[in-house]
Amino acid sequence: MPSAELIAIGTELLLGEIQDTNSRFLARSLREINVDLFRTTTIGDNAVRISALMLEALSRSDIVICTGGLGPTVDDPTREAAAKAFDVPLEYHPELWEQIQTRFSFRGIIPSENNKRQAYIPATAIPIENPVGTAPSFILRKATKSLICLPGVPHEMETLMQTRVISYLVQTYNLRGLIKVKVLHTSGVPESRVDQLVSDFETWQNPTLGLLAHPGVVDIRISAKAESDADADALIASIEKPVRERFGDDIFGENDTTLVECVKALMEQSSRRLNFIEGGPVPLLRDTLATAPNMSRAEYSVEIFSAGEIKQKVVPHWLEDDDLIFYSLHWPSDGGFTCISGIISSILEEQLERNYKGPEGNRNTWAANTSLDFMRRKLIQINTGKDH
Repeated sequence: MPSAELIAIGTELLLGEIQDTNSRFLARSLREINVDLFRTTTIGDNAVRISALMLEALSRSDIVICTGGLGPTVDDPTREAAAKAFDVPLEYHPELWEQIQTRFSFRGIIPSENNKRQAYIPATAIPIENPVGTAPSFILRKATKSLICLPGVPHEMETLMQTRVISYLVQTYNLRGLIKVKVLHTSGVPESRVDQLVSDFETWQNPTLGLLAHPGVVDIRISAKAESDADADALIASIEKPVRERFGDDIFGENDTTLVECVKALMEQSSRRLNFIEGGPVPLLRDTLATAPNMSRAEYSVEIFSAGEIKQKVVPHWLEDDDLIFYSLHWPSDGGFTCISGIISSILEEQLERNYKGPEGNRNTWAANTSLDFMRRKLIQINTGKDH
């Protein structure tokens, strides 16, 4: 199985001006054709450093895919860097210039002379026509190694990857099979506890299991290598079934499902009228839940800091016989962050206090997910009639 590395090129990425979504797309694309991705790197617009990184990556991996730096300006150095890495000159391709002119003509624009730079690619490179943009791409080969340079514009990169690069990789490296991944999301369970419950699976070779912790949420990632979708599904199921049995309601969804989506779906199933009150330095959930199914009202107040104040100021005006009031109170405390989640109804009153000591930048996400997890568990109880 060939190995791969990704290089995201652009000083704007290093400065945090834009987010690198290309690497995520490419990683998933390689996974689907059974290519092992070993490393991703971000580098600024410097031809010398890019060239050195290309050579370094090619010394480790069979396939190196670069995105970005193929535009018409001086600070688009990928062509020069690739030519330097392979010790070849840049070579003018009149057919590429014709394609560029055609693309511009579709927009009613006459290309400037600097756009002609894009028709120069390293000698010996295999050109890749760009049908959705003006930056031609190319592939350089040396023995079993491939350097693939794609545009940084996401929809252009995705189109070329899907229509040209994947077929090239499959044919060149005689790729067979696939890698399939399923992610189970848990909430309300510490990472250490999740690890303890699945530790016996973490030594498996195929399928494999790994964990990824977020503030208030821990993902369980199951990966399988197989010859077909059906075989991969069977391998994944061999771990997924016992994992689900161990975690039960601690698992709230899979793959792209979010905790917010899960809570909203449970709210939609509820036959009760729901209300939400939030207190803290800034609103974290009020706007998200205001339009949720069966939500009567969702409000935020800087004057409410305890369940007692909610009962005194809110309950007499909001609560009717079949109503539920959820609340989330969050504020800094003792160098950390405290979150109190609760529920009040005519037959049920409960609250949960949690404290957070992690990075300050994650505390709002942690508080929001902690409150959502509380709501999720209470709604499951209520919707199944287990609150009586």
